[in-house]
Amino acid sequence: MARLHPVLFAVGALLAALAAAMLAPLLAALAAGTGDWRAFALSAGLALFAGGGLMLGFRTPDRTVTAHRAFVLTTASWVVLAAFAALPFALADPELSYGGAYFEAMSGLTTTGSTVLGGLDDRPPGILLWRALLQWLGGVGIVVMAVAVLPFLGVGGMQLFRTESSDRSDKALPRAARVAAAIGGIYAALTALWAAMLWLAGMSRFDAVCHAMTAIATGGFSTRDASIGHFDDAAIEAVVIAGMIAGSLPFMLYLSALRSGPRALLADGQARWFLAAAAAAVAAMTLWLVAHRGAPAAEALRLAAFNAVSAMTGTGFATADYGRWGGLAAALAFFLMFVGGCTGGTTGGIKIFRFQVLAAAVRAEVARVLQPHRVYAPRYDRKPIPPEVLAAVVGFHFLFFAAFAAAALALALHGYDFTTSVSGAATAIANVGPGLGPAIGPSGNFAGLDDSAKWVLSAAMLLGRLELFTVLVLFLPRFWRA
Repeated sequence: MARLHPVLFAVGALLAALAAAMLAPLLAALAAGTGDWRAFALSAGLALFAGGGLMLGFRTPDRTVTAHRAFVLTTASWVVLAAFAALPFALADPELSYGGAYFEAMSGLTTTGSTVLGGLDDRPPGILLWRALLQWLGGVGIVVMAVAVLPFLGVGGMQLFRTESSDRSDKALPRAARVAAAIGGIYAALTALWAAMLWLAGMSRFDAVCHAMTAIATGGFSTRDASIGHFDDAAIEAVVIAGMIAGSLPFMLYLSALRSGPRALLADGQARWFLAAAAAAVAAMTLWLVAHRGAPAAEALRLAAFNAVSAMTGTGFATADYGRWGGLAAALAFFLMFVGGCTGGTTGGIKIFRFQVLAAAVRAEVARVLQPHRVYAPRYDRKPIPPEVLAAVVGFHFLFFAAFAAAALALALHGYDFTTSVSGAATAIANVGPGLGPAIGPSGNFAGLDDSAKWVLSAAMLLGRLELFTVLVLFLPRFWRA
């Protein structure tokens, strides 16, 4: 237990920070004259009390973050923060169960975007701001984790980026803390820029700030029941599309772009693959809408561009219920949920680099079949892929789809139909947001699910966001004997 003292101390510090973050929606509630300020005041007090107690009770001069501690800290942080972040939802809405509140908080912190809250247009601003702030905080936490923690742990092939990231950051920012601070500054600057653009495009200041936070975090929480479709404005949709793409790119590339110019953004093979895949998805969905739904070309492109990018980046915003477009469009939206964006961005899903690694392995295997006496090594960015990285990527794919199947079967055992079960599991494990079908599709929400189903999906969100291995390794007895 003594080895976990630094972990408990760090969790306490994060809880104290969460309590401080609750001051923003508290002030928004006071300014609007709504009664939910009491929920935030009580929640902040409880989080501060618990966080302060952990910090005082587990002070230790040993602050070393070993791999063992990093695994525990990463999972414990998301679980405990979600538990306290749920309190304002539960206290402000007596009809909402704690299971539903925890689902909402976990969806926010993992930037999934699935929601159990309806009537958003009439919700008090404190609750709406808290939802957006949770996704914004979760987004920057995910970026820092992807850059500084997961490569160190070698999770799911992330060690592929350990050397590259350290080479780049050691030259400009020798300390990991400085890298995290620089990324945080870029993240905040992008959020402010997108808030200004959304305001200039026609949103109110409050809506602009909330949607900027959730777009850059690729989270998808909106202040409106109809999501971005409420505004029905092409300029707003274009700004949000650009924000979703910006949040999906590796934030380390933004540091490179500041040093060597914007061309550095396209010098990365992962970013190019992501943009090419997004363009292909938009083109396919546009052609389907024109050919099979009779939509005018301009309208089809507008609908396809927004909703395909939203599904692929795992943001979850919507301007239409694409699940009702039928045929290719619905199937494409479903498969795009699994893709995700780039490593080092805020998106969920499998991530583009893992598809690149698998494609390289398949090419090498095909070449080996054709010429069995030659040696072919799969390569990523013109560098040989180490065998342990390839094994980690293959293992990640297996675990990802095994977890997806387990979540889908768990929902089916609750009695939900095939579309709800499969798309609900997919959207949770890939951190997307809305599923398909009338119940949990873009025009519905997850409020109608049983609380036990919400706990299942909350666990799936956590697994998907923390790259599976980080959580599952804690269930191995030998991990605790190490």
